[in-house]
Amino acid sequence: MMEVDGQDIAAQVKRAVQQARLAEAKSLIDMHLDSLADERQKAELLYLDAVIYRIQKNYSEALSSLTRLLVLRPDYGRAYQEKGYCLLALEANKEAAACFYHATLHNPALLPSWQQLIIIYQQQEQHNAFALAQQKVAALNSLPKPVLGGYDLMYEGAFHAADKVCRQFLQENKHHPEGMVLLAEIGMQLNVFYEAEFLLESCTTLYPENQAAAQSYLNLLYKLGKYEQVIKVADRLLKQQPENVAVSVTKANAVVGLGQLDDGIAIFMERLEAQENLPGVWLALGHAYKAKGNIAHALHAYQKAASLTPELGDAYWSLANTKTYTFSDQEIEAMQQLESTSLSIENRIHLLFALAKAQEDRQHYDEAFQYYARANSLKLRTSRFNIEPVERAVEAQIEACPAELSGLGDAGCDIADPIFIVGLPRAGSTLLEQILASHSCVDGTMELHNIMGIAASLGGGKKAYPHSLADLTSEQRRLLGQKYIDDTRCYRAGAPYFIDKMPNNFMHIGLIKSILPHAKIIDARREPFACCFSGYKQLFGDGQEFTYGLNEIGRYYVAYEKLMKHWDELFPGQILRVQHEDVLDDLEGQVHRMLDYCGLPFEEQCLSFYNTERVVKTPSSQQVRQPIYQTGRDQWRHFESHLQPLFDALNRYPA
Repeated sequence: MMEVDGQDIAAQVKRAVQQARLAEAKSLIDMHLDSLADERQKAELLYLDAVIYRIQKNYSEALSSLTRLLVLRPDYGRAYQEKGYCLLALEANKEAAACFYHATLHNPALLPSWQQLIIIYQQQEQHNAFALAQQKVAALNSLPKPVLGGYDLMYEGAFHAADKVCRQFLQENKHHPEGMVLLAEIGMQLNVFYEAEFLLESCTTLYPENQAAAQSYLNLLYKLGKYEQVIKVADRLLKQQPENVAVSVTKANAVVGLGQLDDGIAIFMERLEAQENLPGVWLALGHAYKAKGNIAHALHAYQKAASLTPELGDAYWSLANTKTYTFSDQEIEAMQQLESTSLSIENRIHLLFALAKAQEDRQHYDEAFQYYARANSLKLRTSRFNIEPVERAVEAQIEACPAELSGLGDAGCDIADPIFIVGLPRAGSTLLEQILASHSCVDGTMELHNIMGIAASLGGGKKAYPHSLADLTSEQRRLLGQKYIDDTRCYRAGAPYFIDKMPNNFMHIGLIKSILPHAKIIDARREPFACCFSGYKQLFGDGQEFTYGLNEIGRYYVAYEKLMKHWDELFPGQILRVQHEDVLDDLEGQVHRMLDYCGLPFEEQCLSFYNTERVVKTPSSQQVRQPIYQTGRDQWRHFESHLQPLFDALNRYPA
């Protein structure tokens, strides 16, 4: 049986609708809808199905198709817009306004939704919302049509189509600022950060007065962990707009990222003293206090954010994510009632994870898993993550870094300062970092993005990364290694060695050994069931999309093991594997083992690591401020009956 081309069917349906051949269009949809395996293609046909029903004034069937669609694609902005039109026709103006609002949340380029909101807000005399919608319409109308169309495609997830439209526009309108910003935004969505950074840096140089370009550049620099540059750009923007809260918060977060917690907290407090009703600033303040280890102040800040905006799911998740907070019966009931209302997807995801943690703490494991499953399913669908490119990337590393790479000798930068800790999230890497950072000769830093940035910069030549590694000269390797040392200096406090704990760097060990041959590499490993389920339970601030599906995280773990086996064979004896369970069972023995590997003398304070005061910004920030405990070891067993997809993906089964 031939596979149906959903894109071709959708194109035929659109042509039929445009030519008012509705019966033919509906027949095509009915014939092919259920045979489509691709959820995005199925969602597109359901959208067209709803449009046809609305044109025919069959609003109940239109709403039924949209309900099915939003299960498949809960972030589809046009579906909310179409739902808004149906509800308007049914004179349900309040519900329609909510739909148009959600449409603009998921696709801010939907001009018709903004125009409908202007009408509704004017009727309801919501003056502030009316003014904001007017500003948005004016801004969108000022964009060239190809740029507006590109934004529309990007927000609907059609990144490659958006990229094509934007590049064609820029060929005809070289250095157009809105076009450059859009192309950079698309690049960020496609993780082409090197090109995005170049575009935005160029745009802000050519058009220093362009606020949109400067804001995008600021956000990208922060995402890449380039905190010193963030502060410089933010200071320049604040001279022009001293009351810009978003820029102030980004600057304060960058200051915190550099470990200057008190200075960052002072910026947050200054903003809140001027205007208390800023829930996002209270959240950021709470994160800073949490990183500092001041949980009481963090809890107060999170609770303040929740009181100001009760539907702010991130406030409840932040409380849960302290790992020490216990929700009261009243709080759980309030969250459950809130979850049953109309929320944005982001707020719903945060709230579901918080409810899952609350039920797990009460040992209501089946109910907790239902919340975890709903939260992860929603997050996975909206992230558009696909495990197959990761598996191909692992194969590319193995192919590009064969045995001859191990014969590089000392080519590269001869500085031996870095200690890389790699692995999977929730595998115990933060604990290892805290232990080593307790040593007088070692600086703890944070999850640094520098190696991934270098990897991205090596993908723009004749050969794609990692195949481009083989063509690097000894001098190029040395310069890249020196650049890494120079760029990470701002995170250090003067100790001879420093830790770079970015778990995802396991993918780039070939690069690390090429440019920093004397660096130490520690592989933080954890028993797969515990590691994978712990990742599945965690809502990460950014990245780690593979953790939001049991099949996905299982396959990721298998890919990680396969690549680490390759690195171990390629660099025998040069990578130290530390098993989390061994640390729990024999802390002192494993501390000696790590220090010996790093060439460091034993220091007693490494055993009392929980007394070390330093910035910790990962989900384990509270655990590493306590002595070793065993409670998390077999938590997955409470959920064992639900984990068959994980066991199948790992091809391992519990005893």
